Amino acid sequence: MAANQGERARRRLSTEERREQLLSVGARLFSESPYDDVWIERVAEIAGVSRGLLYHYFPTKRDFFAAVVERESERMLRMTAAVPGVPVREQLGAGLDAYLGYVEAHAHGFRAFHRADAAGDQVVRRVYQRALAAQERQILAALAADPEFGPAFEGSPQARLAVRGWLAFTTAVCLEWLREGEPGRDQVGELCARALLGALT
Repeated sequence: MAANQGERARRRLSTEERREQLLSVGARLFSESPYDDVWIERVAEIAGVSRGLLYHYFPTKRDFFAAVVERESERMLRMTAAVPGVPVREQLGAGLDAYLGYVEAHAHGFRAFHRADAAGDQVVRRVYQRALAAQERQILAALAADPEFGPAFEGSPQARLAVRGWLAFTTAVCLEWLREGEPGRDQVGELCARALLGALT
C-alpha cells in the first residue's frame, strides 16, 4: 500500500516539477561536496526516483551539474536585470537587496554555482564562465546606458576590469556572509554598493 502511495505521489509531479526537484537536490549536494564526490545514485535516492528516471532527464553527471549551474545563472541574471531608464545609483541598492535575498533563499544553489569553477570537468567550467560573462555584460550594458557612467565607461577596458573585479569581490563577500551569518543584509548590501561605485569613480 505504501509503495502504491509513493508511486502515485511521484506521478503527481509534472515533468517540469520533477526536473526542478532533481535540480534542487543536486544544488544541495554539489554545494556540500566537490563535483567528483557527488554520486548520481545519491541524488536519485534523495529525490525518491530511480536512477534510470534521473538519467532520462540528465544523460550524464556532467549534464546534471551543468543544468544546476545554468539554472542558478538564469536566476541571478533575472535578479540583477537593470530597470531601463532608471539611473544606476538609484537602482543599485534595491538590486543588491534582491540579489542578497536570492543568496539567502537559494544558498545551496549559490554555493553550487560557484563550485563549478573548481570542477575538474572543462565543459562544466565553460558553462560557469559563460554565466559569469553574461552577468558582466548585463552590468556593463546598464552602465553604458546610464547618463552618469555611460560616457566615461562605455566599452573601456577599465570598466570591464572594474566590473569583473567587483563580481569576484561580491561573490567572496556573499560566500563568507553565508558561512558567518553576519553582518546583516543591509550592511552587506551597502558594502557591495560602495565597492562598485568606488571601482567606477
